[in-house]
Amino acid sequence: MRPPRFSPKQRRVLDWWRGGGYDAVICDGAVRSGKSFALTLSFFLWAMTCFQKQNFGVCAASINGARRNLLAPVRPVLEGLGFRWEEKISRNELALRGGGRENTFCLYGGRDEGSPALIQGATLAGVLLDEAALMPRSFVEQACARCSVQGGRLWFSCNPAGPEHWFYREWICKAEEKRVLYLRFSMDDNPALAPQVRARYERMFRGAFYRRYVLGEWTAAEGLVYDFFDPARMPPAPPGPFGRWRVSCDYGTRNPASFGLWGEKDGVWYRVDEYYYDARAQGRQKTDGEYARDLERLAGGRPIETVIVDPSAASFMEALRREGWRVRAADNRVLEGIRRTAQALKEGRVAVCAGCAAAAREFALYRWEDGCAKDTVRKEDDHAMDDIRYFVMSLEEDRRGGAAQYVERDVF
Repeated sequence: MRPPRFSPKQRRVLDWWRGGGYDAVICDGAVRSGKSFALTLSFFLWAMTCFQKQNFGVCAASINGARRNLLAPVRPVLEGLGFRWEEKISRNELALRGGGRENTFCLYGGRDEGSPALIQGATLAGVLLDEAALMPRSFVEQACARCSVQGGRLWFSCNPAGPEHWFYREWICKAEEKRVLYLRFSMDDNPALAPQVRARYERMFRGAFYRRYVLGEWTAAEGLVYDFFDPARMPPAPPGPFGRWRVSCDYGTRNPASFGLWGEKDGVWYRVDEYYYDARAQGRQKTDGEYARDLERLAGGRPIETVIVDPSAASFMEALRREGWRVRAADNRVLEGIRRTAQALKEGRVAVCAGCAAAAREFALYRWEDGCAKDTVRKEDDHAMDDIRYFVMSLEEDRRGGAAQYVERDVF
């Protein structure tokens, strides 16, 4: 294979461990800036140069993410340098051999507060934590504590979040005190990024997300969540036929319930109709069965391929299943869902049509909470926003090969 080209900042990442007295390196900044590739390659080269018969940790939000985003890009480069690669899938381990040395790299997923138990008790010579700002503090601190072999070092990469984020305050602001080499990356630091791709990413983000993912700044989210969305420019629903149909549901008993009817045409998913019921305003709560009949009326006899439902609404999913609907538990990651929804709307892959009054009203009201240490949206005027987010995340799950959970009539 042709050897990759490296920018000056990437080359600094590749050789920082050869001297300088640092115990750790942090690479943050813009998306697609080449930081994770350079950091991961440098991590493996350091381990194979400095250690023999040791264990190392490779940490990402999930083990599949570690394989896809960290291991897959560097494998051909390492093999081109003469290293032999043996991955043990069932054990989530990788053995790397070369230059008379052999080391083991253990894969860990650090998505939630239960993750520290996965790494607790390990003895590691070094730890790589990709997207550290998305991991629980308890997992990051446990992984650092496991790095107890003489000469061990820590390797971090992340995209920026808010300025009150614990990782920013405890690691980046204290980099000199902790003997950390801190490098901020921009898209200019990735020689492999084509100008048209960079331009697409610059168009993709607005507001705080633009400052974080394009400019690489740790900045607070404030104001409207979807500040680019103009309800006055919502398109009319296109004439049929539509190739596919889905329904997304944010379920509420005392809180409002919001359902969206989505049709796909020419590669674009349109929210062509919706249902919204506010039990408090109406003075009456509805049962699961009543909501199921409301959903049926919204579907209007169309061939709905799946109904994506708020994952906490177990009884409603069961009611739909009994009526013969194919039900899918939604991915309820809020910040990731907001980011992906903004991208889908800006890229035109998803459109909300005129006539969806509840969605239009909430787009104009849905705001970030002021003064919070973590990015938090106000828990009001968010029900259509939630069902739209569930729908977009279902498309992302399809694109990635399906982390979805299905409940179907014939399996009960």
